[in-house]
Amino acid sequence: MNNQITVIAFDADDTLWVNEPYFRETEEKFAGLLEDFMPHHSIVAELLKTEINNLPLYGYGIKGFMLSMIETVLRITDGKVNPAVINRAIQLGQDMLNKPIELLVGVEEVLKALHGKYRLVVATKGDLLDQQRKLTKSGLDHYFHHIEIMSDKQEQDYQKLIKHLDCKPEEFLMLGNSLKSDVLPVLAIGGHAVHIPYHTTWVHERIDHTVEHANFYQVENLADVLPQLIK
Repeated sequence: MNNQITVIAFDADDTLWVNEPYFRETEEKFAGLLEDFMPHHSIVAELLKTEINNLPLYGYGIKGFMLSMIETVLRITDGKVNPAVINRAIQLGQDMLNKPIELLVGVEEVLKALHGKYRLVVATKGDLLDQQRKLTKSGLDHYFHHIEIMSDKQEQDYQKLIKHLDCKPEEFLMLGNSLKSDVLPVLAIGGHAVHIPYHTTWVHERIDHTVEHANFYQVENLADVLPQLIK
């Protein structure tokens, strides 16, 4: 791995801690609320359609997901729904917001090993308040030089972050579970990226092609990056 690297950025959800399984679990519970109106798989598809349409309005995160659940309820039922169903959808979202933080294997070991040797950064999408809450509850915040909660992860978003950190693209390494958000934009601007696959990935974050690039690396677990970064 390039020895020019001075800044290592970590995605948060499904890279540092569990996130996506909670969305899938909530989707199933949500579909159960509306099973009198259409099959489960159709309800999940309708919810996804609503989420994607709402991304420009609400961005990423649980609060936008909650609003999309309410909108989907009203559309599927043509507005003829018991208010208790909407209340239950809100409760499902609130349950997600109150989930405990479950760190993924090896996370603290990696942060301890890299801390002081590189500038460590969190670069994650989502709702500002929710991501700040999760980081505080995780107990990991003291490892990081900077926290960047991004509305999106496009090339221009990473360029802005790199400029703020006053580093060059070739000095920047991004670690994350999403090829679409954590890898491709960083490679496009001249940075380095490590893909750490997670067993569950939101369909909106999937890509249908392989990545081949001199600055691209893939590992099975986060701890596998240490031999390349500590020599």
